[in-house]
Amino acid sequence: MSKRPLSAALSAAVVLAGLALPALGNEKLVLYTSQPNSDAQQTVDAFQATYPEIEVEWVRDGTTQLMTRLRSELSAGVSNPDVLLIADSMTLESLKQEGHLQPYLSPEREAYAAELYEPEGYYYGTKLITTGIVYNTGAERQPQSWRELTQPEYEGQVTMPSPLYSGAALIHMATLEANPELGEEYYAALQANRVEAQGGNGGVFNAVASGTKPYGIVVDFLPIREAAKGSPVAFVFPEEGVSAVTEPVAIMQGARNVEAAQKFVDFVLSREGQELVSEQGYLPAHPEVAPPAGFPARDDIALMPLDVESALTREAELKQRFGDLFGS
Repeated sequence: MSKRPLSAALSAAVVLAGLALPALGNEKLVLYTSQPNSDAQQTVDAFQATYPEIEVEWVRDGTTQLMTRLRSELSAGVSNPDVLLIADSMTLESLKQEGHLQPYLSPEREAYAAELYEPEGYYYGTKLITTGIVYNTGAERQPQSWRELTQPEYEGQVTMPSPLYSGAALIHMATLEANPELGEEYYAALQANRVEAQGGNGGVFNAVASGTKPYGIVVDFLPIREAAKGSPVAFVFPEEGVSAVTEPVAIMQGARNVEAAQKFVDFVLSREGQELVSEQGYLPAHPEVAPPAGFPARDDIALMPLDVESALTREAELKQRFGDLFGS
């Protein structure tokens, strides 16, 4: 970023683009995040309240768009961010394998289950955004399992996000296909039952909430949050278990301010950072931080395992098979 003064018009444009400008003379941390704008601002504000000497410049976009920007910068020999806080572990695993991340063994990691962070400290899960089943409360049935959605009585009544557009949907597909109770034939069974695939989770939720489709496959926080506001939906954690994206945090190999980046990692993993996650309406990754209203107790949620490295090697295969089944 240029150090010459910015005009008022340019300053306004930068703020609208989701950038918080640092004050001169302070430490600066550059964050790239796929969090919603309000969540990103709350996270930055809470971090700066703890570390007022560190100013944060943050860029927010969807994971796909953010990664396109980051890879373009890296290919040009530029590494702008110090730290990443983005949707899924597969994306960060690919960056790790390409040598773009650096390890950091945060002291906060000891509170976490081993499967929630990369063993050498290249990235750490900060929340659990699970994918389960949503149904309209006016629907005839209340499905309780993934297998149930392939039964004849649900034919043509279910919608789901596409792994071609949603990282959470891609991880969901990889997780379910690795589950021996479901396997690779599960998505073929969904297709045979005329499940409708569309772009993202927001469209799925809107279809179920409006009654266009009585049932859907969707991330947890949308129906749980909106049900509390009166939306006619209910969310189910299926009996086989749920998949999850963990919104991991990681430090870039080319970070200019490594010490500030490490403080940011520690903060989002700390109890204070995890309590903010719960306040924002998400399931915290920290096992001792209570989930938000509307969620069951952590011990009542069965997480299906995912081998991230294996899923990454199968990414193209998974997308190809989904496209063959449901179209692009």
